Amino acid sequence: MGNLYRVTPEDMAEAALEAAWDGGLRYYDTAPHYGMGLSERRLGAMLSTRPREEFVLSSKVGRRIVPNPGGGAGDDLDHSFAVPDATRRVWDMSADGVRRSIEESLERLGLDRLDVVYLHDPEEGPEDQGLDEAIPALVALREQGVVSAIGVGSKSDLTLARFVATGALDLVMISGRYTLLEQPAARELLPLCQEHGTSAVAVSVYNSGILASDSPSPDSSYEYGRVPREVWERAVALAETCREHGVSLPEAATHFPLRHPAIVNVTLGMRSPEQVASNLSRMQAQIPDELWEAIDAMGGDRAL
Repeated sequence: MGNLYRVTPEDMAEAALEAAWDGGLRYYDTAPHYGMGLSERRLGAMLSTRPREEFVLSSKVGRRIVPNPGGGAGDDLDHSFAVPDATRRVWDMSADGVRRSIEESLERLGLDRLDVVYLHDPEEGPEDQGLDEAIPALVALREQGVVSAIGVGSKSDLTLARFVATGALDLVMISGRYTLLEQPAARELLPLCQEHGTSAVAVSVYNSGILASDSPSPDSSYEYGRVPREVWERAVALAETCREHGVSLPEAATHFPLRHPAIVNVTLGMRSPEQVASNLSRMQAQIPDELWEAIDAMGGDRAL
């Protein structure tokens, strides 16, 4: 919804969100970072017409969107979003920055509250400020009833483990670190989640593209860049194993994270109503136990 890599036309975005709601999806995740607030504005336009008690909404703090002096003629593709550069991101994990970011998100969304707030990619910014200021601020907001749950979202399982160890979080959002392809989060992070009663949401379960097709291409995307040969070969082997059991690679990738007891949700990015329909179909697929046994036999706890 934030024009990741290329423009998503307005009518396509609206149709995708309508299809998601009509398909029964009731958890929606966004962030100021996604398209300089475009994702929040588009999502809010749909959700503001729905009964507030019928959906769960999360957004993120850590990056605030501010005016960009002299901007407007360029784009934000250096950060992977096809939007004008009239605004820019600034890191702000201070207590005041957290509160202001939430207020600004609610204004863009046109809603009166967020259910879940994640600290977004703290390892890419002032991580210690995230620990020392942002998390205590989020805890206070939870205690005040401003938000129902707090968490951290990151591509780094080690960063997430550091935050989970504080015992302050309700949940974490794990990006790409517990997937059919690789599971480094199984070493330290997910056991810590179980120890502290912290739930986990799995995102980037297709590893940014390599697992999104039943026939992985060497030109696929991995970690938002070119796929290394050994990663592609692993994905091809997984696809062949899935095919032998009558399951597509994306179907297996969608279901795989939910095998772990700490993971309560898989969240998928969707650009069009066709992608919504495809993901709903994948989620309804029946995965035979024999496939999981075959995949487990290929080796576990991989970190490529």
